[in-house]
Amino acid sequence: MSLSTAAERETIPEPRIGRSWHVVLPPLCYLAVAVAMIAYTQQVPLDGIERGSLNLPFVLRRTWEHVLLVFFSTVLVLAVALPLGIVLTRPGLRRVTPYALALANLGQAIPAVGMVVLLAVLFRIGFWTAVAALFAYSLLPTLRNTMVGLEQVDPRLVDAGRGIGMSAAGVLAKVELPMAVPVILSGVRTTLVLNVGTAGIAAFIGAGGLGDLITAGVSTQRNLVLVTGCVLIAVLALIVDWLGGLAQRLLSPKGLS
Repeated sequence: MSLSTAAERETIPEPRIGRSWHVVLPPLCYLAVAVAMIAYTQQVPLDGIERGSLNLPFVLRRTWEHVLLVFFSTVLVLAVALPLGIVLTRPGLRRVTPYALALANLGQAIPAVGMVVLLAVLFRIGFWTAVAALFAYSLLPTLRNTMVGLEQVDPRLVDAGRGIGMSAAGVLAKVELPMAVPVILSGVRTTLVLNVGTAGIAAFIGAGGLGDLITAGVSTQRNLVLVTGCVLIAVLALIVDWLGGLAQRLLSPKGLS
């Protein structure tokens, strides 16, 4: 083998198959657990109540409702927390920050069940009331992380951006936000997992979701129905957490992830 050929082989990176499997394997394992659980419920003998709660169309419909609850509540959190977090870190509005954080803290200070029931009493039962309760409960992590991420940006980088003629908006878009992305995404990831777990209580106000399996299992004393609901929510939370971690690695600026 010539020296040039050897040098070329050394400079060509080999595909990292093992690393790819390391990324893909966790969600495959989570899905395998969910599929195994559902397959088990379709094979074992069931009484009439269990068949009504564990038939495949019913379970899939409740899973989709759960996903929608998480999706809309998280979108609402992002629409409010990201711009609010940016505004509260601007010099002119820093004095308002303690009051805004105290208000956001109320969402987690009130028990999740109490929040859902309170909003149902004040407004009405249903899907959007549950979305509002999830929004109030999961707002703080994204809001707080947005503020922390922006506040920890090195002031010298901000000064350097202003020194080369960038506007305040330009420094925010090209310096502060890119540097804060890892911390912000960590807060979004926390919000997602909180919403998946808390969405189970939406069943108390007729908003659907996998919480219906849990409440049905408790009220009818059917352990299989209860365990199935708990397992599916746990699997969904793990998958969402994995997706959040993947997004965090892909969207973080190179050298900061």
